[in-house]
Amino acid sequence: MDDRDADPDITADFDPDADRLREECGVFGIFGHPDAAAITALGLHALQHRGQEAAGIVSYDGKRFNSERRMGMVGDTFSKASTIERLPGDRAIGHVRYSTTGETILRNVQPLFAELDSGGFAVAHNGNLTNGLTLRRELIRAGAIYQSTSDTEVVLHLVARSRKHAVVDRFIEALRQLEGAYAFVALSNKILIGARDPLGIRPLVLGQLDGHYILASETCALDIIGAHFIRDVENGEIVVISEDGLESIKPFPPQTARPCIFEYIYFARPDSIVHGRAVYDVRKEMGAQLARENPIEADVVVPVPDSGVPAAIGYARASGIPFELGIIRNHYVGRTFIQPTQTVRELGVRMKHSANRAVVAGKRIILLDDSIVRGTTSVKIVQMMRDAGAKEVHFRISSPPITHPDYYGIDTPQRDKLLAATHSLEEMRSWIGADSLAFLSVDGIYRAMGEAGRDAQRPQFTDHCFTGDYPTTLTDLNGKDIRAQLSLLAETG
Repeated sequence: MDDRDADPDITADFDPDADRLREECGVFGIFGHPDAAAITALGLHALQHRGQEAAGIVSYDGKRFNSERRMGMVGDTFSKASTIERLPGDRAIGHVRYSTTGETILRNVQPLFAELDSGGFAVAHNGNLTNGLTLRRELIRAGAIYQSTSDTEVVLHLVARSRKHAVVDRFIEALRQLEGAYAFVALSNKILIGARDPLGIRPLVLGQLDGHYILASETCALDIIGAHFIRDVENGEIVVISEDGLESIKPFPPQTARPCIFEYIYFARPDSIVHGRAVYDVRKEMGAQLARENPIEADVVVPVPDSGVPAAIGYARASGIPFELGIIRNHYVGRTFIQPTQTVRELGVRMKHSANRAVVAGKRIILLDDSIVRGTTSVKIVQMMRDAGAKEVHFRISSPPITHPDYYGIDTPQRDKLLAATHSLEEMRSWIGADSLAFLSVDGIYRAMGEAGRDAQRPQFTDHCFTGDYPTTLTDLNGKDIRAQLSLLAETG
């Protein structure tokens, strides 16, 4: 395909912010610390990259639960002392959100809270329940009244309806009915709970600060508050934190863990440690593997900032080609910048990224990014390099082609909007306008993780976006795209 205008599904209504994989969510919890809410706010700051639409904290002061939930960034809400003062107590949970299910409205902002017969119960969730819609319909038919369109509210209803006596047993009974990917933090009058799905698709770590236990989506949230990393919460594990200490419960049949591989490619912060692997080092090795698999003669390696930087460093070292910042990112432009017309939206790439002409002009460049989704931003970036005088532009991607949508908490487009699902490699190269295009292989990304390759019989990671191998049942899908169902739910819910 040489004519980009011949593909209206991809070129129409360009929005540079929409052509990225969306972070899932981030969760945080602390028990027994006198500054619980303030520490939770700091932890959420460190997890801001996992969700920028909304943030919330629920605390407990021994008598009542206190909640602050707002749209926008963590700093917009929780940097004020007056807000923290409205969250007294020595235990709290928090959440940063990017919506993958439910509308972007205040009633969907987490943590969600309900008064149960056993007392208050708050819950925050990272992931997506692939049978959440099915459970929701069943609960509504049974008389449940929903206040949000978030799949997380299903858990509140299941806990409320359980006939078990202890809160932990009620929570476990609820989890047994769930499918999909999840990392939960929950808070009751007496305990803080953390839980991961049986495959461990979504991350959750356990830490300690001044003798007080902490739960967080990533280790970077522990680092910001000076906490000590203890270990990952294991796949299928529930940890219960109380004044008596920590208890580990494993209520599910043992399974081999399959954490999401995209945590290493894109979602986790580079300074986090995920399942014993330093994310920054893994991303550099992805770039090195890419250089070995797809060498090309060039003068300079240029990352698409900030996502492509570690891989570009690895590619440059492995290839011996100099690394240079040929694109400069403006960190002070956000999604809220005025974009009233399509013409202005198309300038969005230049508002966020500017060519460093002194590096690019007259050079054969290797342009390196971590992924291609719709491809619209890639077109603009390649053209920016040519406008800055690049002699050749060779595009290299440090992950395999994304050919399948995600249903576990990553907001990917429908399959017909994924460039690699609808175009051959040559068609993608031509449409993007690069002189060459290459992706890291599936085995290559596993080698970057320290594995010999992908074990087709027992895959080591959740990698369905590349392979179509979904590791859990997709009950809600029913042969249709789940986002169409979620859209209908948002309109009628």
